[in-house]
Amino acid sequence: MSGAYMNSMYTQIEKQFNIPASLVGIINGSFEIGNLLLIAFVSYFGAKLHRPRIIALECEKEPGSLLWIFVMVGNIVRGMGETPIMPLGISYLEDFAKAENSPFYLGCLHTATIIGPFLGLLLASFCAELFVDIGSVGADEITITATDARWVGAWWLGILICALLNLLVGIPFWFLPKSLVKEGETNDPEEASEKSVAPLQENDKNETKQTMYEIAKDFIPFLKALFHNPVYMLFICITVLQFSAFDGMISFMPKYLEQQFGKSASDAIFLIGVYNLPVLCVGYFSGGLFMKKFKINVYQAANIAFWVSLLEYLLYFAAFWTVCDTTPVAGLTVSYQGIEQVSYAENTLLAGCNMDCDCPLKTWDPVCGNNGITYVSPCLAGCKSSRGTGRSVVFENCICVAASGFSSQNFSATLGQCDGHKNCNEMLHYFLILQLVCSFVFSLAAMPGYMVLIRSLKPEEKSFGVGIHGLAARVFAGIPSPIYFGALIDTTCLKWGTMTCGGEGACRIYDIVTYRWLYLGLPAVLRGVSYVPSTLVLLILKKKVKSEKQILNAPIEMQDKEQEAVK
Repeated sequence: MSGAYMNSMYTQIEKQFNIPASLVGIINGSFEIGNLLLIAFVSYFGAKLHRPRIIALECEKEPGSLLWIFVMVGNIVRGMGETPIMPLGISYLEDFAKAENSPFYLGCLHTATIIGPFLGLLLASFCAELFVDIGSVGADEITITATDARWVGAWWLGILICALLNLLVGIPFWFLPKSLVKEGETNDPEEASEKSVAPLQENDKNETKQTMYEIAKDFIPFLKALFHNPVYMLFICITVLQFSAFDGMISFMPKYLEQQFGKSASDAIFLIGVYNLPVLCVGYFSGGLFMKKFKINVYQAANIAFWVSLLEYLLYFAAFWTVCDTTPVAGLTVSYQGIEQVSYAENTLLAGCNMDCDCPLKTWDPVCGNNGITYVSPCLAGCKSSRGTGRSVVFENCICVAASGFSSQNFSATLGQCDGHKNCNEMLHYFLILQLVCSFVFSLAAMPGYMVLIRSLKPEEKSFGVGIHGLAARVFAGIPSPIYFGALIDTTCLKWGTMTCGGEGACRIYDIVTYRWLYLGLPAVLRGVSYVPSTLVLLILKKKVKSEKQILNAPIEMQDKEQEAVK
């Protein structure tokens, strides 16, 4: 829930502190940095200690702050707090569950991890609709709407709510035992009587007597064993490539919907949650149930994951056709005569109609002319007068509106950007439906794929192996992916905002065509490359299955030969 909320609010933080998307990517990656600081240590040493209590202790840290540097530090601590949940939680589950039930339980676990983000997105949608200074600024003082590029939602409110919830959910973990009876097994009467005499606290005392050397002595051998496991190492390569694609897309999807389809941050976040997360929930659950019912082996699971994922990858390319026409902005996407153009130069904001107005070029205060063209400011629209107050202000006698060839007696403009073209809402629905189908298909492959990772590890390697897998995903994907996605998105900016001190602020409008090709194209390339190691995993597992069959059939063949010799 906290993670989905933060991911959804990065565009608000970008506008709140007037920072570029690349810096937002660094703040996003700071969560992974915090996770990275502890993941190897926790996943190895934590497996030998009391796993539920370690999960309880880290989960309680979730500070919220005001300045962006503190937001980043808070995100680092949040990453540290979430470190033990996956490696220790999954290994705890695996250790005490029946082998045939494990995929189903993992499916339930992943299903639960979809409910949290869904709630996080709903919370983010609600908070993004509220103005950042709620309580200190009256509604009549706000002259911009939620669809305005300068709108900043109350991003800080949800952080406080998530912090409180994180504190509360950590408490029950303190009361789970260090170990459980393996599912389907019962203790012998002698063992039961011994355990009734010796309390659990005595066991804990004996475990704490282990020296650090005894705990750490197998660290290097475990690490070597993992590095010499080809299926495991190839799976890490697949994860890094796939996670890089998805993390970059998810981080900037609210911004993409805002810029591409003209939606407010609140609407964008709500639509992402409604169209993606429920079907992911169904897919995870169905995938785990399918594997439990048919008792799928590792090679079969790898095949299912490969072909289902490939199907979703091919469907993904249809997103390139969900195109919304560029919003006409005078001097940026169209000329003052209404002729289409794309420009990054400030001097194109000036034209004969506003040359003598001495307009500031760095200001972003858009108005919508009644000719359907957006102007960067009332001054650059050549407006001579205004009437009304607050959001109802109307600028009149706008020379540049008249210069566009618009046939009317009234050349006026209103606050805010003009609405997008009529096809935008239609294309948005196509895009969201495609996302829904792709999310469902991909989620069906998630559990089989994850079981390939789990079953490629020996029982004693599981916790450490899952931890190193998470470490690699964070170092090579979670941290750099949002940064280079953000940097590439920054290159498509047409108009930067300005800070009060005069420095460059957050981007106000993008070249949405280039933005679309970068946003959709980079994940396509990354995911396409991931199918190379995926194919190698299939070949290795196929060879392994074949050799195992030969070993099993060898005694039967020997017996047949002996019978033939006797005859």
